[in-house]
Amino acid sequence: MIYFEILRLAFSSLWTNKLRSSLTIFGMSIGVFSIIGVMTFIAGAKAQLDSGLSRLGANSFQIQRFPALMSNPWQRYGNRPEIKLPAAQRFKDLMGETAKVNLQIRRGGIIASYLDRRTTPNMRLVGTDDNFLSSSNFEIARGRNLGAEDVALGRSVCIIGDEVAKKLFPDVDPLGLVVRAGGQMYTVIGLVAPKGTSFGESQDDFIAIPITRWLAVMGGGMWRTISINVQAPSQELLPAVQDTAVGVMRQVRGLEPEDENNFEVFTNDSLIATFQNVTNMVAIGSFGVSAIALLAAGVGVMNIMLVSVTERTKEIGIRKSIGARKKNILFQFLIEAVVLALIGGFVGVVLGVVGGNAVSSLMNIDMIFPWGWAIAGMAVCGGIGVVFGLYPAWKAASLDPIEALRHE
Repeated sequence: MIYFEILRLAFSSLWTNKLRSSLTIFGMSIGVFSIIGVMTFIAGAKAQLDSGLSRLGANSFQIQRFPALMSNPWQRYGNRPEIKLPAAQRFKDLMGETAKVNLQIRRGGIIASYLDRRTTPNMRLVGTDDNFLSSSNFEIARGRNLGAEDVALGRSVCIIGDEVAKKLFPDVDPLGLVVRAGGQMYTVIGLVAPKGTSFGESQDDFIAIPITRWLAVMGGGMWRTISINVQAPSQELLPAVQDTAVGVMRQVRGLEPEDENNFEVFTNDSLIATFQNVTNMVAIGSFGVSAIALLAAGVGVMNIMLVSVTERTKEIGIRKSIGARKKNILFQFLIEAVVLALIGGFVGVVLGVVGGNAVSSLMNIDMIFPWGWAIAGMAVCGGIGVVFGLYPAWKAASLDPIEALRHE
């Protein structure tokens, strides 16, 4: 019962000084909000990245001119030669049966139409080959895939994503019909099964045509850089296939043994590692801001509690004179400091989760609740309440009851 009474007195004191308590809670919540908000967004983005990469072909890696995650690769890698179609085709031929090799090039912002129906102007026109489906983990729902002959002859045929099919052919079978995309006409030979979204971008809003036809009609002739996807027969063979592919690509690029690679090779794991490095730097910066804010909030808690001790000196004297022990006074004021910090931490967690998920929602990233970070944030706030509230509580508990009763 005595501890219940101490808790009641602590909450009563906080409620009596609403404005002071609210300002202290606000200062604490700012520090928690900054880290929880950032980590909520990062956790959602990480989950979305894992989901997006899992949709790629299994046991695969990519070869490109530039790194995958880089804001402006031209600053550092602009002098690298393009991966042109003849070189990419030679790489594919040299790899032979070692692995499945897919060549791919794309352009966004394309409008496709059929009769009076049109897609939104963000469709992707993909130039690719017969290994497109396996490399991108797609499946044909109806019809057939692009074939080697389609690529060799540069035929005006296409396979279409599920979203394009729904927009252009809501009530008819698209197979055999002709669509217009990028100013050219293509006969639909296959319908790709739906795959969903990744990082807010639909993976079904595309039309895939033979890469030779893409290069012929999109301009630039053979001088477009190609992305290469290599799929190993199994996970166990992936390292060996990757070593072979690097050697073959160096041969195709005409590099000497002492020359560095003028192309980039990356796997799903390397993409995740790169993303992790970026998010770690963001998290470190957020931790720094949060630490400063929480330190300031802790000092605020101590200051408020010292003011409270001074204002309630006579009350402390009365309680001591009627039998309150030193540990009871210590516990009461310590509880007040911890409650202030925990309420601030709770408000910060709520605001951080809401803010982080709001940013995620704007970027079409799935919303999550970071339980681990929320619990850690509350624990840190509780610790701050104890550390910064201990001295004011000890000072209150150490007051001489006679001197305290004389206080005006």
